[in-house]
Amino acid sequence: MGLAVVRDLREVRAPACGEEIERFETDVVAGFVLARAAAGLSDGTVRGDVSHLEQVRSWFGRPLWDMAPGDADAYFGTVLRGAPSGTRLARAQALKTYFEFVELRHKVEIHQMTGRVVECPIDEMNRPRGRRVARLRIPPTAEQVGQLFAGWRGELATCRKFGPTARNYAAARLMSEVGLRINELRHLDLADIKWDLGRFGKIHVRHGKGARGSGPRERMVPLINNAGRTLRWFVEDVWSQLGDDPDRPGAPLFCSERKNIDGSAARVGSEVVRAGLAEAAAGHLPAWPDKLTPHVLRHFCASQLYFSGMDLIAIQETLGHAWIATTMNYVHVHRTHIEDAWITGQDRAAARLKELMM
Repeated sequence: MGLAVVRDLREVRAPACGEEIERFETDVVAGFVLARAAAGLSDGTVRGDVSHLEQVRSWFGRPLWDMAPGDADAYFGTVLRGAPSGTRLARAQALKTYFEFVELRHKVEIHQMTGRVVECPIDEMNRPRGRRVARLRIPPTAEQVGQLFAGWRGELATCRKFGPTARNYAAARLMSEVGLRINELRHLDLADIKWDLGRFGKIHVRHGKGARGSGPRERMVPLINNAGRTLRWFVEDVWSQLGDDPDRPGAPLFCSERKNIDGSAARVGSEVVRAGLAEAAAGHLPAWPDKLTPHVLRHFCASQLYFSGMDLIAIQETLGHAWIATTMNYVHVHRTHIEDAWITGQDRAAARLKELMM
């Protein structure tokens, strides 16, 4: 019995010309942008990834799917040799994401057009490593923060501009009580305070920080830790000196001294709040050796909530963290917290051993 001749029924395609490959490459990038937008990433994140890809493409001079590990070695080992670690990591990640997209969606087409099998040029040998250089943000103690706000509160009776000073004071207190980010705080509207929700009232944070560029993530923050009292005082006694119509849709909670073109109250800028906090810390907390920033107050809030008995999951939800590991980095223990926990554990172990020996 002889062997039969078998004909390949797949389409035989001639190698693509340069113009056809160029058009196809443009379509692939457009598809990549659409796919990342469909995944829910913010426009800024997608633009950043495309910018990284364009810079690599400009250096390479050919479609990115032609890159081999040796090309990536040359690029990250020479062109980006002295670049900041964050730039190297972001560019490598953008390249890896792009190749993952190409392999999933267009691997067969590229092989038919060029004869090349697409493979990511970033591997474990040349993958840029990050260097963790960020230092710990150890917040002040509760006594030091209490000293700051006591002095700041006394200043309200004699300050030249009561409204702006009281606004900065209330904003800083709110950040220390429920850990709002400064950008979340300045985007709050008066209507975002939901006095009747829950046991204490809640703040509707509409501009929470997204994880990995996913865009704003909303959350509800309960007015615990005296935050409700701070806000009620601010709204009832201070807001009218800076705001306009409390029933106007979009009226900001923390208003600037400046007005919009139509005469309505404008939102306070983040730098104004930062400067107010720095000035108050310089005057009322001179012993504090480091710069007191809104983010340090956020760390202070997390630590105090933990000391008061709140579990890490609840703190994570309050601060709006995507990962519990991030929340753990915000909790700083003062005094003998770890030592006390160790002694308590030893006492429990000794008690169990005693029971077994009886």
